[in-house]
Amino acid sequence: MTRVDEREQVAAYIGLGSNLGDRAAYLTQARRLMSKLGRVVAESHIYETEPWGVDPDQPRYLNQVVRLETSLAPRDLMSKLLDIEAQLGRIRGVAGDSRVIDLDILLYGDAVIDEPGVQVPHPRLHLRSFVLAPLVEIAPDLVHPVLGRRVVELLGETGSDEVTEWQGGR
Repeated sequence: MTRVDEREQVAAYIGLGSNLGDRAAYLTQARRLMSKLGRVVAESHIYETEPWGVDPDQPRYLNQVVRLETSLAPRDLMSKLLDIEAQLGRIRGVAGDSRVIDLDILLYGDAVIDEPGVQVPHPRLHLRSFVLAPLVEIAPDLVHPVLGRRVVELLGETGSDEVTEWQGGR
């Protein structure tokens, strides 16, 4: 497994989403398992949203963003996140299907990576208020490394009307 220099910890922002089963429990389990990949130093509240870019008849999503300090290289981190999805019962089928858990690397330090299986920043990050709202909560001044703009500005452009804080807790 490739690691960043053992002393070097990189801030990776991970998006979590679930719209099947006990959605909040899946987010909790994913956060617990991610803590084995580094140190979770910040986590947003949980937000509830309508499905975006998929069948609108799907159940509503719970979404959250965490900041993970990790020494794992991006490809290794993505592999471990996919392992966590599988552990929690995600079966990958058709893109856009409902899922018990979805874990995406949104940002990895200021890295820009475009390789098969790993794209950082997430290619649709700037379009998705359901990811930007929780990201802004924990890191409003974070700058998108490709667009050169603060995430709070990007959220202002997407609108956050459809993103509401979930009343079930963190």
